[in-house]
Amino acid sequence: MMSSRIRFQIFESESTFLHPRKAFNPVTEQFEVRVDPLTGRTGHFSHFGAIKPQKLDLKAYDSPEIKGFCPFCLENRDRVTPKFTYHIAIEGRLVRNEACLIPNLFPYDIHSGVLIMTDSHVVSLEGLSEGRLFDTFFLGIEFLKRIKSISPELPYHLMTWNYMPPSGGGLVHPHQQYFATPNPGNQFLDELKASDAFHNANDSNYWSELIDVEREQGKRFIGQIGTSYWLSSFVSFGLLGEILCIFPDVFSVNQFTEAHVKDLVAGLLKIFKYYEAADIYSFNASLFFGPEDQRSFACHFRIAARTFLNMRDYAPDLNFFQALLGEPVSVVKPEELCTNLKEYF
Repeated sequence: MMSSRIRFQIFESESTFLHPRKAFNPVTEQFEVRVDPLTGRTGHFSHFGAIKPQKLDLKAYDSPEIKGFCPFCLENRDRVTPKFTYHIAIEGRLVRNEACLIPNLFPYDIHSGVLIMTDSHVVSLEGLSEGRLFDTFFLGIEFLKRIKSISPELPYHLMTWNYMPPSGGGLVHPHQQYFATPNPGNQFLDELKASDAFHNANDSNYWSELIDVEREQGKRFIGQIGTSYWLSSFVSFGLLGEILCIFPDVFSVNQFTEAHVKDLVAGLLKIFKYYEAADIYSFNASLFFGPEDQRSFACHFRIAARTFLNMRDYAPDLNFFQALLGEPVSVVKPEELCTNLKEYF
């Protein structure tokens, strides 16, 4: 086995109690606390196999009484969505087939773009085809590159994506958000600082070394598609697990080519097939690009499945752990997620 500075720390523990469903006999349940090898943050793993994704009735979201008014639908889009100023897009909106990129009417940042992915209001995972995904990501990346040339002083670029209501998205109509910003969020900055510290301390790139170690160990290495490497995250941000894709040769958005977009889309299509088989209907995703002139923070993509805990109360799968303690919780071990996903790669 190769020698690596990356440490995978797992603290296994247990809790014993008198179980009401087993005549109040003593029962011991196992749980784990893991330490993220880059940032040092912890994550809990428990309730193994106890929580299953809830099936969504996608057709219901297209019914008039539930759908309501959607600004992204074709009959409303031109009239109610904003346009970019001339120095960003003289045509007002950026379009590639169905994909349409507009400014956010309620911006989160200096450059805050919303990318409407499809003409259709409700699109299943199966409907997120290769063509639709490619057009979406290609247009979004081209927007970030355009903004970078206009505002080079903004060092960070990212994509975020809420798909379907459990993800926290405000609209069912498929859309992504693209940002150029000096304030990319705590997770982004923590990873950036830790990547730089790892590089300075070891004269090695953390993300490339992570790929090598995970591939050699084989526990969480899912597969390779072109220049992209797919892993199940050692510490999962999602209750139902998280998948990480690394582009070790990309460090800023200008280096992300059409070939990289194709590799990302190819991997996503495989993940969506797994999600469909696992009855997963919702997710959050992000794509991070570091600043120019650095070689420590590689571009990477994260996707975490989301669900309601039940369809009666629409209880979310995030609670005090994530909201107040800043602690991710997962009921799926990354090693099991990797095993289940490998057959799709």
